Amino acid sequence: MKDLSLDLASLRALYRDGVQPADVVAAVQSRIAARGDDGVWIHRLDRAALQPYLDRLTRLDRGAPLWGVPFAIKDNIDLAGVPTTAACPAFAYTPVSTAEVVARAIDAGAIPIGKANLDQFATGLVGVRSPFGVARNPFDARMIPGGSSSGSAVAVAAGLVSFAFGTDTAGSGRVPAAFNNVVGLKPTRGLLSTSGVVPACRSLDCVSIFALDVADAAAVLSAVAGFDAADEFSRRAPLAVVELPERARIGVPPAAQLDWLGNAAAAAVYAAACARLRDGGSELIETDIAPLLEAGALLYGGPWVAERYAAIRDFIDAHPDALHPVTRGVIAGGREPSAADAFAASYHLRRLRRALEPTWQGIDALLLPTAARAYTIHAVESDPLTLNAQLGRYTNFVNLLDLCGIAVPAGLQADGFPFGVTLLAPAFHESLLVPLAARLHAACDPTLGATPHRLPAAGPAAVQPSRLVDVAVCGAHMAGLPLNHQLTERGARLLAATETAPEYRLVALPDGRPGLERVGRGASIAVEVWSMPLEHFGSFVAAIPPPLAIGTVRLVDGRGCKGFLCETIAAAAAIDITHFGGWRAYLAAR
Repeated sequence: MKDLSLDLASLRALYRDGVQPADVVAAVQSRIAARGDDGVWIHRLDRAALQPYLDRLTRLDRGAPLWGVPFAIKDNIDLAGVPTTAACPAFAYTPVSTAEVVARAIDAGAIPIGKANLDQFATGLVGVRSPFGVARNPFDARMIPGGSSSGSAVAVAAGLVSFAFGTDTAGSGRVPAAFNNVVGLKPTRGLLSTSGVVPACRSLDCVSIFALDVADAAAVLSAVAGFDAADEFSRRAPLAVVELPERARIGVPPAAQLDWLGNAAAAAVYAAACARLRDGGSELIETDIAPLLEAGALLYGGPWVAERYAAIRDFIDAHPDALHPVTRGVIAGGREPSAADAFAASYHLRRLRRALEPTWQGIDALLLPTAARAYTIHAVESDPLTLNAQLGRYTNFVNLLDLCGIAVPAGLQADGFPFGVTLLAPAFHESLLVPLAARLHAACDPTLGATPHRLPAAGPAAVQPSRLVDVAVCGAHMAGLPLNHQLTERGARLLAATETAPEYRLVALPDGRPGLERVGRGASIAVEVWSMPLEHFGSFVAAIPPPLAIGTVRLVDGRGCKGFLCETIAAAAAIDITHFGGWRAYLAAR
């Protein structure tokens, strides 16, 4: 399988022709071995560790969105039983649980190949701050791979995996994409769970997706996005989908605000990308980006550095010499800002967000260079802070301003090194950006990463929105009980075990089922809240026999959600078991 292309369209075609996931994994392992010590991996799963993931595919519907798809995990994201190092050996631990976003990918059929290298503690945009070496840029080994998600981007670009998870706080999911000719999707903050992720700036961190093309990145996003009650920064996406208008309005900065750092070749590729959008029917609108740049200056010049320090305060205070010198210097600087500084910066940021509201009313998306230029490893090691800061000019403000973005290849510079652009839009506008980014990527007739393969002729890329409905269950549908499969087979996930508001009574019906009846003054009854894809909700409701029905159940926190209720006439003739407080307690007492 020497010519194997790992884009999802090609993989699906191979599987339809009878190729097995074990064959793909073997081919991937051969490629990794052939690259030798390339600095991409911190830990790889051997064949014995991979076998359980291959075995579970035999029990999973082959139509699962990521069935048989190999992927990499940035090594600040947990995979149960595999050490997480954050590129700091003294910090390493072995998690017993898998990060939620990784678990969702595995549930969708993906196969984890290993943990990828990174700038230590996800601090840096360069990819050289790791004791595990520098991930070798497949276009030019002298050049930086970009960071902090260096290994993730190179693994995709070199054709070692189909996609990879990175993280993005200041551009770590976009700069490496630009320097490796791949797609980097940085979703809205909170759209992907950060449970099981070593934090950098907890309030800004995003899990990002690297892929060979936009359609693949969108497919992964659709498979793993969704609310996670265990992550206090998780957010529910609105049900309304933002459509790409027929004639998109694309903001582009005035020439005076574009600093190319002497890289005229990049300026030419950016101009070509603008022309492709215009030729594709978009309207280009000159847009002042000064407020964005001002916001970006807050990230390292303000108290958000203190949040980096807070994330690992106990460790860095106890083990300062365990950190890379540059990383230690950056994070230790977080001891200095005061609480007053933090409030002042947050007010400043609020003012900038308000000032930008008219900008987003006048454009649908903004097109920027991802980074004006790349640097050699030697140059970055000689001047680590200045050059790193230059790489963040067009990325540092994005999470601060609650934007989503997609970095896409725009072509090769005259010297053959990749250049990329980023499309940005307000939070939860991924459904608008994805088709626009796919159109722009296809227009430059790219190769996929550093492979010889070209963009497949696929259908239009789109995000399948995570339309979810929360359902409260109080009986046999609860976890571990006989009817729970009716939820799990529809892709439902447990959000929380909680209680109703004190307005209900619980009865045991003659057929052995519980019934929940709202009576006004009553008791709080134990329930579980499950999140179910909206497209499966109808079939779930249709399977409910009377006297039960779906209505709105009020929870103890005052929130309402859909849930099982019992008809009053049936509840009146049933046995009152309210004093047990829930169905499990009643079963245990029988």
